[in-house]
Amino acid sequence: MSDFKVSFGFTQPDKAPEPAPPPEPTGPAPDDTIEFLCDPELLDKIPAPERSIRSAPEWFKQLDREMGMKDANGLPGLTVKACLPVTDTFSLGYMISLPFDVQLHVPEDRVSIQMGWAPDVPFQPIEQHHPAQIGAPQPPFERTMPLKFINPWRIKVPDGYSVLFAQPLSRPDLPFTCFTGMVDCDRFDTTVNIPFVWSGPIGDHLLSAGTPIAQCIPIRRDALLKQTNARASTAEELAEQAAAKQRKYHEESTYARDWRVKK
Repeated sequence: MSDFKVSFGFTQPDKAPEPAPPPEPTGPAPDDTIEFLCDPELLDKIPAPERSIRSAPEWFKQLDREMGMKDANGLPGLTVKACLPVTDTFSLGYMISLPFDVQLHVPEDRVSIQMGWAPDVPFQPIEQHHPAQIGAPQPPFERTMPLKFINPWRIKVPDGYSVLFAQPLSRPDLPFTCFTGMVDCDRFDTTVNIPFVWSGPIGDHLLSAGTPIAQCIPIRRDALLKQTNARASTAEELAEQAAAKQRKYHEESTYARDWRVKK
């Protein structure tokens, strides 16, 4: 880590750099547009948010669709690559990526984590929270140092929209676990940082610039279902369910052909 400065605690730079003048306004965005805004000096120097499908993990890309064997019903045995609900979650929303390379040393206690990055980066990409903020060292955080990714992107959405900030979905390969939050970004006029805990192994690790750190999913608040009704199925509903189950396990591509709505 000799080429990296090491950062501990909650210290901040003595003086923040003077902000660059904003670019000339380009007019309001259409009502169906999500905008990601950064400091003008950072534009084109850090990875911009993009559609989440472009960050699908390598383990998924390299997986074959078929296992080369039959399933219990005589149909081709399929992998998760053929599961369209999983594919649809990979394409849901937008992905924010780590702006710079970060080196971490995670000791055996998993608490005294050291962090480092190139000395010329314009801002600190990871900071610490106080452990008491998550109740540490009480379960389930007995050996945990809460951290946070510093997100340089402010998100603007049309009126009535919130943004769900989540751990990149179906990504057990990532060595960290983010806390999930929902922010009313149509009213919140600044950036949202991403708290997380290190869930990977101890030792020395490099998180490369471009590593996905948060999947951002815009959601219309008035589309949220707030009424519930738990009840027994009717005879007609049981028959529908049985017919759908029969088709699901005895016909090929039924979900793709008849049930899925392209996102």
